Amino acid sequence: MMRHHLAAVRGALGFLTRLPVGYKDGDWDAFRSRPAAFPVVGYVAGVLAAVPLFAADVLPAATVAVGYLLATYAVVGIHHLDGVADLGDALVVHGDVERRREVLKDTTTGVGALLAVSVVVAALGLAGLALAGLPVLAAVAIAVAAEVGTKLGLAAMSCFGHASHEGMGRQFTTASSPASFVVPAVVALPAVALTWPHPASAVALAGAVAGIGLPWYWASRHLGGLNGDIFGAANEIGRIGGVHAGVIAWTLL
Repeated sequence: MMRHHLAAVRGALGFLTRLPVGYKDGDWDAFRSRPAAFPVVGYVAGVLAAVPLFAADVLPAATVAVGYLLATYAVVGIHHLDGVADLGDALVVHGDVERRREVLKDTTTGVGALLAVSVVVAALGLAGLALAGLPVLAAVAIAVAAEVGTKLGLAAMSCFGHASHEGMGRQFTTASSPASFVVPAVVALPAVALTWPHPASAVALAGAVAGIGLPWYWASRHLGGLNGDIFGAANEIGRIGGVHAGVIAWTLL
């Protein structure tokens, strides 16, 4: 049993990050059928991406923000931004469900894609700038909680969502059931207390899950379900929503 869980985490790290993990046969199947691997990756990726934030007391905030932005994409890669780009084009296209699905598969980069990617990257950079203005440990905790919340949201999509057609999305949604969400929720729970007794980390986690809900809701209404692009876009949008929500909570509460 432990061997299967380790395979699932290895598969999740290989798919969701650029970390040089050894990939073995069966890791993919173990990962997609064990959604608890999602938040585990959230802890790993969140901590590594937050490393530049430890320099907030000695470096200019803008420099730390750029460091956080670069570290995030160094850890998780930029392939998820392809989902943001495709979603951006699908958002602005005129037509029915089939036309939007066609645009998602189109390799041409349109204005909607350029705008969507630009907004996401800028929003993450500004999130890093906001984090750099907080106490170091609080900033790191919020960044980690946001990443864990993002991956928890992806687990929720796998457990409760349905795919629009054959493809990457269905690989996840058919391998998990609503009951499978209990374990990833338990795994993610410690991230809620990272800023205890302040609720900022809890708000960051909840904000990330809420951010995931935006593309999920849109895809359910306008695409007939989820696909790989929506998973990728949700991964980026959730992180941004979580960090900004956590910073706002720290500032106001």
